[in-house]
Amino acid sequence: MTAGEPTIVATSGGLRAGGRTRVEFDALVHHAVELSGVHGRRPRVMYVGTAIGDAEHFTARAVEAGRVAGFDVTPLHLFPMPNVADIEGEVLAQDVVWVMGGSVVNLLAVWRAHGVDAVMRRAWESEVVLSGVSAGSICWFRGGTTDSYGPRLRPVTDALGLLPYGNGVHYDSDAGRRPLVHRLVADGTLPAAHCTDDGVGLVYRGTELVEAVAEVPGKGAYVVRREGDTAVEERIEPRRLPPV
Repeated sequence: MTAGEPTIVATSGGLRAGGRTRVEFDALVHHAVELSGVHGRRPRVMYVGTAIGDAEHFTARAVEAGRVAGFDVTPLHLFPMPNVADIEGEVLAQDVVWVMGGSVVNLLAVWRAHGVDAVMRRAWESEVVLSGVSAGSICWFRGGTTDSYGPRLRPVTDALGLLPYGNGVHYDSDAGRRPLVHRLVADGTLPAAHCTDDGVGLVYRGTELVEAVAEVPGKGAYVVRREGDTAVEERIEPRRLPPV
């Protein structure tokens, strides 16, 4: 199954503490699976942990979260070498790709070294749902704000650019994100930026933002646009997803 058109779910959420497991997939991941259109079999979800160096303990947690959710989770590892011979074939066989957070700068460098950037574009064009959290959100845009270089937030402007916007993640939980996004949009470093509070996701069909959704009540999504030499922010009220 495919989503019917290129689809991205870019989030600042999707994971929660489990009951009998350390991690469970929350409503944003389930929504990405729903958008894939899969039915009549277990959904195929690829977990990509490049941004945290393919940490094996978290890969195990993601696979276990998939078991609890009823998904077949396939990890894609690039450290110390790709764990599959045919990266493109494995990615294109999925219903959903979920990219973990961490260092977006390191993720982009490693993906480019292995040609995964081009594979992800082909997957998007082939209507595999692309999704992720934090670094796994920023990577689909032109860029955003990151602590990949150190504790001081800095811009990254060379992300994959499937979506022609900037991206602000953890908008409500990291005090430095909002003012930096405003400054980068105001001075033209980033184009208009789409931003999410923790627990919120943005759904794109093609390059159009069609909906904001949330797994946590009271949270928001935002569009920051340049007007003259200043940035103007508009809040988008997300639709609350049913709990899972």
